[in-house]
Formats: sequence, structure tokens, C-alpha cells
Amino acid sequence: MVDEIDLKILNFLQNDGRETASNIAKKLELTVPTITDRIKKLRQSSVIKGFQAVIDSKSVSLDVSAVITIISSSSNNHQIVIEKAVECPEVVQCFSTTGMGSLLLWVSTKNSKSLEELLRKIQSWPDVTRTETQIILSSYKNLLKLPL
Repeated sequence: MVDEIDLKILNFLQNDGRETASNIAKKLELTVPTITDRIKKLRQSSVIKGFQAVIDSKSVSLDVSAVITIISSSSNNHQIVIEKAVECPEVVQCFSTTGMGSLLLWVSTKNSKSLEELLRKIQSWPDVTRTETQIILSSYKNLLKLPL
């Protein structure tokens, strides 16, 4: 079970995944071994899924980001479609959703031509009858930070 101290540790790590156990210990007035043990337990219990750099997509020539809703004719091949989406390098995130579509994909591509190619590929997947795409023009908040 995650307690208040764990939530504080998680908040520090969300703000800066490179934050040291020593700095967190000082801020929380706890010992370094206490912090390292708690972080280890949070990782082992999969509360912390991993650490990664947040990269500006345009800086690495991924100039087009979009949200794609996948609409399927049936759920017979839903798992296959999920697997294909997860394997696709342009897919940044994949969500199962309610509403009109069954899956929502956030994708990043080099340009509009590569987005068009990706859409053709997705539309060839089993049971995919159509897609709806919104191109992201500007991003004002793009963090995977939970409100702890």
C-alpha cells in the first residue's frame, strides 16, 4: 500500500526522475536508506513503471503529432489490433476507450506524408473500418505527471 511518504517520494521523482535519494531524504527529513528502500519497493511492486527522458519531438525531426481514433467493425480481432499498435514505433501511447472508437492512439511522425502512410497501414489492420485523426497543432501541457 502506498502511504503519504511514498506519495511525496513519487511526486519528487515525477518532477525529476534523476532526483537523488540523498536530496529526497533531506527534503523529507528521513534517512537515505529509508528512501532507497521505499523506491526499491515502489519499483518492485510496479508502482514505478520506469524512468525515461522527456524529449521534444520537433527537436528530433518528428514534426507531426496526431491523435487517431480507431473504429472497428467487431471486437473479434481487438487484441491483434492492440498488438499491432503497440509494436508500431510511431505510436507513443495506446488507449482502449469507450465511445465511437475502440482504441485511441497518440502518434508522432516525421511529416504529413509519413502520417498518411501510417494511416494506410492502420486502416489495413483486421476489422478496422475507419480512423478519425486530429493533428496536434500546439501542445500546452504534455507531461505524464499524475496529480498526487
